[in-house]
Amino acid sequence: MTVQRIDARFAALKAEGRAAFVAYVMAGDPDADTAFEILKGLPAAGADIIELGFPFSDPMAEGPPIQRAALRALRAGMTLKGTLALVRRFREHDQLTPIILMGYLNPILSAGFEAFAGDAAQAGVDGLIVVDCPPEEADPLADALDAAGVALIRLAAPTTDDRRLPAVVRRTSGFVYYVSVAGVTGVKEADAAAVAPAVQRVRKASGLPVAVGFGIRTPERAAAVARVADAVVVGSALVDEIAAGLESHESVTPRVLETAARLAKAVRAASAEQTSVQA
Repeated sequence: MTVQRIDARFAALKAEGRAAFVAYVMAGDPDADTAFEILKGLPAAGADIIELGFPFSDPMAEGPPIQRAALRALRAGMTLKGTLALVRRFREHDQLTPIILMGYLNPILSAGFEAFAGDAAQAGVDGLIVVDCPPEEADPLADALDAAGVALIRLAAPTTDDRRLPAVVRRTSGFVYYVSVAGVTGVKEADAAAVAPAVQRVRKASGLPVAVGFGIRTPERAAAVARVADAVVVGSALVDEIAAGLESHESVTPRVLETAARLAKAVRAASAEQTSVQA
């Protein structure tokens, strides 16, 4: 399935008149089995799409919460191969929810583009976001992913001007990820009013849905962004629940899923409200 799963999900949500809630979690955080239980529970909690980070020792685009999540996962022994194994386990229970891997180029280079793309497709991965792979250097990876039917999803940012945007969206499929703030994840807050014209510009240039992430931590902020974007991505707020659970010696899975459910409810309510206003 792969790219078709992403396209089908966005088509269904468009018919419902609402934005997608995209939940980001880190593979192997705090360990492989717990990460799997979280992953398995996210669709029922309201996640329409899952972004699954694969840990890397130098996550340059991440703020402290996701940096710490990556370190916990690495210490627990998680690898890129282990991440694909988690996806395979997930697909035994769920064949519908799109899964997007998000991470950095070095582990993929080490695996080899063709080998990685084939393994990812076989595991049930639908798309890939590589934070540190610029468009000018992405063709070999894009070729391998195209051959395997896996979407290459690119990042656009507030600094992406009209001259740069065509290069960014070239060979992008599935959706475009718009980084709502300049900086790293989980630090600044997204401003829906500022995001709205950027979403329209990226959507027009790409012809694809636009997901907005970075700077969205609360249900209120998620609802505001859901009114102007095709999808809302939340990560730091979820991995923070893992850290808090570990610190207080609580089970982390319920904490993560309860937070995801609150965010998903806010996204759905905002989208329903927006549809009602438009009607």
